[in-house]
Amino acid sequence: MLDTHIWFWLISEDWSRFPASWREEIESAERVGVSSISCYEIVLAQQKGRLDLPCAADKWFREALEPSGICLLPLTPEVSCRAVSLSPIYKDPFDRLIIATALVNEARLASIDGSFPLYPEISDLLLPY
Repeated sequence: MLDTHIWFWLISEDWSRFPASWREEIESAERVGVSSISCYEIVLAQQKGRLDLPCAADKWFREALEPSGICLLPLTPEVSCRAVSLSPIYKDPFDRLIIATALVNEARLASIDGSFPLYPEISDLLLPY
């Protein structure tokens, strides 16, 4: 599973932004997914001027999902409950939902977010960097 920034960098082919070993692991994985909340994060970052998409967001999503082999992992009641019950490390709801999505799906998570390793629940699933 990819955190939002890793997904964007992967699609943008910005390989220098994350460990080279991750690219190999992502490309050889049976299944690669992103949380559905990542779509909201992308659009919000674009709206706030923190992210420059090369095209309209809806077109970017069409190209950044199915054609790239990346699946969208849903925001389910189980994910919501798990996000709320995480350790009270950081209150960012997006990060908590992404972590919970990885936990519910038992997915290894690629993220360079410095707060993620602070969550004991996810420590075994985080890709080392």
